[in-house]
Amino acid sequence: MRLLGSLSRPLARASSSRIAARATRLQPPGFRRLVSSPASHDPVQTEPSEHDLRYGYYDVILPEEPFVYGTSHIIPRGVPPQIARPPYVPDPVNPDVATSLEGPAATARKLITDPQDLLPLRRAAQLAAKTLRFAGTLTQIGRTTDEIDAEVHEFILAHGAYPSPLLYKGFPKSCCTSVNNIITHGIPDDRPLQDGDIMNVDVTVYLDGFHGDTSRTFLIGDVVRDEKGRELVNVTEAALEAGIAACGPGRPFKGIAQAIRDVLRGKDFSVVPMFSGHGIGREFHRQPWIYHAVNDEPGVMEPGDCFTVEPAIVQGDDPSGVTYPDGWTVSTENCARAAQAEHMVLITDAGAEVLTRAS
Repeated sequence: MRLLGSLSRPLARASSSRIAARATRLQPPGFRRLVSSPASHDPVQTEPSEHDLRYGYYDVILPEEPFVYGTSHIIPRGVPPQIARPPYVPDPVNPDVATSLEGPAATARKLITDPQDLLPLRRAAQLAAKTLRFAGTLTQIGRTTDEIDAEVHEFILAHGAYPSPLLYKGFPKSCCTSVNNIITHGIPDDRPLQDGDIMNVDVTVYLDGFHGDTSRTFLIGDVVRDEKGRELVNVTEAALEAGIAACGPGRPFKGIAQAIRDVLRGKDFSVVPMFSGHGIGREFHRQPWIYHAVNDEPGVMEPGDCFTVEPAIVQGDDPSGVTYPDGWTVSTENCARAAQAEHMVLITDAGAEVLTRAS
């Protein structure tokens, strides 16, 4: 998922002081929620507030204090030297050699039509789908997101692939785990999952020179009790499917956002405009950029275009986000919950092939 400041340029990261000031103000005044004891993680019921009644009961994820800025304190997991790394990761033999992630050449739109490229592209996508299914079996009450990251890391390595997020622009983990009010880019940590959490797991693998990328939001524990959480996740899945249905040769890219808007119309949900989908293949992120909020961006899909559709949907009518001190984790500013779902789409002469659907 690509971070945007507008539809045409990346969002500049906030200064440390600005991040800290906003993070301390995240919890709304008078907010009452289902909280947990730090020692026991047993839920404690408090008096419901307007926020609870609108969004449901859940644990709000806030940055720990005192704030630690950046991720240099997090030690990345090791990768055996025989695993091929993407160009942006330094080679263990030549650590000073890495390819730039920016610039016109690195992010240019590329059509993938050669059968010799399509085969490994599909393999990478299917491994990503398999990895996400595996991650889903780990989403259990009491398990930490860092434990999930460790198992996902080993699963990817066991299949001869590299976890693409690891060391991408300094990201310190092998997948993203975004819980409750975290919109995206959550860094796995030692917080145990709780009954009533929702969590997006975003996995990307690098296999045979190509990236495969997919994500899904999982409900943890008693899903029957959490009607509002289930509705958010179901609407997000519906938005993803509507966006995919708008894909095909000759169809406008902006039609994806229009289809998502139609799903959300009349509902108490909003699409987050600050993140986009992206072209994918040999590069992790490149053109075309896929905007999920209604836009007037030009361009039509062509056979060979391969990109992600990955709407992030939040409860309520305020899709604003704030970046935590680690520089990656983005929360809703009002602490409402967020969900995301993602597939890779390949445009063909006949239509649109979803590469990361379960085979």
